[in-house]
Amino acid sequence: MILPAGYSDDARTLWDVATALNRAAAAVSPRAAALPPLLFFTDPDRTPRPWETAARLPAGSAVVYRAFGAPDAVETGRNLREATTRAGVRLLVGLDADLAQAISADGLHLPERAAHRAPVLCAAHPDWLLTAAWHGGATPTEGLDALVLSPVFPAGGASASKPALGAEAFSARAAQAGLPVYALGGVDATNASQIIGACGLAGVDAIRSAFGEPPRIRT
Repeated sequence: MILPAGYSDDARTLWDVATALNRAAAAVSPRAAALPPLLFFTDPDRTPRPWETAARLPAGSAVVYRAFGAPDAVETGRNLREATTRAGVRLLVGLDADLAQAISADGLHLPERAAHRAPVLCAAHPDWLLTAAWHGGATPTEGLDALVLSPVFPAGGASASKPALGAEAFSARAAQAGLPVYALGGVDATNASQIIGACGLAGVDAIRSAFGEPPRIRT
């Protein structure tokens, strides 16, 4: 999909790189063809109104909603479900399978420590998209559709204290993963083109910034 006129240059760059990576990955692993090229990770502090960004994402993208036990998790999740449904965007929930069912999500994103739950979740919800965080150690694969490897570049949030892999190390680890791998952590429009071997791009701040405003209508 080509973005229509009006999106920012950063949004266009991120989407173009993400879709190019996804096509290249699909040529090697057909399962990558069914994956969203772009993952928008929410964060209670950095994305307080995530449904606004979700509503402006390109069709075919996905949102990973991380509620972290917030008291308004269901309300926010329903706002996201409404926005993503209108936009043609898939919705995953971080870790909480009960919340995912409550808001009719399309799948689950697991932290690395919970990746072992994927086979059971896959059996219970065969239609769900299941992804898991990965930091380059032993590779969890059973029951999962994709991994999210981070941080590729210096990043904020929970990854701020972790050393960045760099594009070259990311590509080397992704090639050995046995599953399609997303690039997360410090990825933005200035460095996305350095990434090779990913099935798509993932981010928080860069995606919120690039897609957080309505597309500009040129007259």
